[in-house]
Amino acid sequence: MAHARKRLGQHFLHDPAVIARIVRTIDPRAGDHLVEVGPGRGALTRRLLAGELATLDAVEIDRGLAARLREDLARDPRFQLHEMDALELDLTALAARRGGLLRLVGNLPYNISTPLLFHFLECSAAIENMHIMLQREVAARIAAQPGTGDYGRLTVMLAPRVHAERLFDVGPGAFQPPPKVWSSVIRLTVLREPPFAPSPAYGPLVAAAFSHRRKTLRNGLKGWLDSREIESCGVDPAARPETLSARAFNDLARAFERASHGREPAGR
Repeated sequence: MAHARKRLGQHFLHDPAVIARIVRTIDPRAGDHLVEVGPGRGALTRRLLAGELATLDAVEIDRGLAARLREDLARDPRFQLHEMDALELDLTALAARRGGLLRLVGNLPYNISTPLLFHFLECSAAIENMHIMLQREVAARIAAQPGTGDYGRLTVMLAPRVHAERLFDVGPGAFQPPPKVWSSVIRLTVLREPPFAPSPAYGPLVAAAFSHRRKTLRNGLKGWLDSREIESCGVDPAARPETLSARAFNDLARAFERASHGREPAGR
């Protein structure tokens, strides 16, 4: 049996009830092109291949695990293994080869879950949805609503690109070895018609605002916008960033564009 490698943040899902629930949630359909990130020992992989789907591409960086998966599953014509870092996977090219949108699944390593998520979204035009397991606190931030303690930079950065649904929690005992934290399964559906077109200044302004989370916008966005410019967007300069919707942040970013004309904000 392959042993978990701490360096890769490996925790292998083994609970049959949890695996069955994940498969029901994904609901693979005939014609689906699935991509599993980090299949590990293949517990979820085998359950997915037991259903109806067109293809399953699995991405595994661990050489030993990849060899075992290749030996066990290579005879299934729907299965293809990619022995590589998922951060290097070109989902756009893969979708073109498969001839359709991709559905991503996987238990993302806690230590690189956010970089992986944003890497996937660089290819969002190739993705239908994602059913991924994350550390519970990260999932809570992704699906948070304005005004709550979990609402923050990650929530706002994902808002124009995906609709997030936190589905259910998974305890440490479902994994081998058990992690020290709880996990959550979350569904991210790529928005074909985003609610707004993000300004080029959207990301940097959101980062600046949440780097001063306890400050009011008047103080946290000094060098970006003054109180009058913030008010022009229908936003209270005395508000704190966790109370603003993603669209309000984009309105502020557009206001900065109009006011700056190439001016660099302080601290950027």
